[in-house]
Amino acid sequence: MPEREDLHWLALQLYRRLGGAELPAVRRHGLSLWGYEVLVRLCAAGASQVELVAELDLDKSKVMRVVDELEDGGLVERRADPADRRRHALVVTAAGRRARDAVAAELAGIERGL
Repeated sequence: MPEREDLHWLALQLYRRLGGAELPAVRRHGLSLWGYEVLVRLCAAGASQVELVAELDLDKSKVMRVVDELEDGGLVERRADPADRRRHALVVTAAGRRARDAVAAELAGIERGL
């Protein structure tokens, strides 16, 4: 196949290589790629599940599964919002911050290599 230089092809190759390298890295820390994305978002600023659905442009049930996995792993906690008891704020635990930091360092190395 001739060498291609169009942006779409190059972006596709980067996406495939990046995903193939990053997935094992996040799994070593007990996360999924979406779990890592949620942790990064929550570490930057807390959010409710509804806010995550809107910001990540994901199905509500997918976000709920990801948050459930993070909660089961002790990485986030759901806390009742004192201003609105129908809402739950998502708070990253110390273990969640350590996991995010470890994965971020590993992914930075992978990205430098690519």
